[in-house]
Amino acid sequence: MDDRRQQLYRLLAEDGREQFGPRIERVCAVCVGTLEVSGAGATVLGNGNGNGNGAGVGRHRGLVHASNPVSAGLDDLQFTVGEGPCLDAYASGGPILVPDLLAESARWPAFGPAAARLGVAAVFSFPLQVGVVRLGSLDLYRDQAGPLSRRQLSDALVLADVATQVVIGHLDGHAVSDLSWLADSHIEIHQAVGMVKVQLGVTADAALLRLRGHAFAEGATLSHVARQVVARTLRFTDEEKPA
Repeated sequence: MDDRRQQLYRLLAEDGREQFGPRIERVCAVCVGTLEVSGAGATVLGNGNGNGNGAGVGRHRGLVHASNPVSAGLDDLQFTVGEGPCLDAYASGGPILVPDLLAESARWPAFGPAAARLGVAAVFSFPLQVGVVRLGSLDLYRDQAGPLSRRQLSDALVLADVATQVVIGHLDGHAVSDLSWLADSHIEIHQAVGMVKVQLGVTADAALLRLRGHAFAEGATLSHVARQVVARTLRFTDEEKPA
């Protein structure tokens, strides 16, 4: 195991562009090449109080990196519908391994069919955590169904540990709920939540649920709806509340 870990570390260092350790882009690239997956992404999540125990999953959320558009789409999809392997891995603190997404269609009734339309056949998510403190997840997908081999699973756990250390480095000096350091911080979603909160006089959680419900009903992503709210082309009113 130690020899294999060293082999992975050498792979992570092969691009030679970061003297202080691998970048998250390199971790995702090694995941794709070594684990024979179609894409990889890393996401930071927080529950608003920084204890990372899974309560209030997704209250603060940001994509650190996605290796391709499908990986980015999976991140956006889970944030939109409020379910999926990334959120379950964060909430449970353990890996979520689904080698055949269609065979477990009842597990995530909203996420599953939409992910399949993106071309996703299998998903694997690993929590990024130190002890009991969870920071986010490392998320992998395949465009064909099939499990990770025993060696691939072991490698994925090592790479999740490396991704955790990379994220910790990024978080240095930031609260878990502060996503301003991310390249894609979903900042418009957080702005939209604040605007809808004021418009309806509700809590932030209720405002996020309204945004998610509208996005799902319209067949749009949460990011798209948030941009409409921030641009003031979409406004939520009391009259729109269900009876």
